Amino acid sequence: MDPIRRVTAPTLEVLDALLASDGPTWGLLVIKATGRPAGTVYPILERLEQQGWTRSSWDDDADRSGPRRRLHEFTADGAVAARELVRARGDAARAAARTAGTARPTHRPVAQ
Repeated sequence: MDPIRRVTAPTLEVLDALLASDGPTWGLLVIKATGRPAGTVYPILERLEQQGWTRSSWDDDADRSGPRRRLHEFTADGAVAARELVRARGDAARAAARTAGTARPTHRPVAQ
């Protein structure tokens, strides 16, 4: 499993949506959960699979009309890494918010 080289907000949202699902989920549900466009979500899902975080398969529900759905789910290692990454980024965001709240204006003129 390769590390994610560039962790963006949309990537974290896709990871979070997959973690929240009860099992394999299809891309449109991830799009709805994140509020991100398909052109953002599907490339992230593809990268996650290429890096070994997820695997996908085609839904073979013959009773359902319409195009087949591609189902995405974490690998065992991918699920662990995703939970750690989402948790760590959430902790960092909360720490940054607390730190940002501690800065107070001094009302002193800026020295030139």
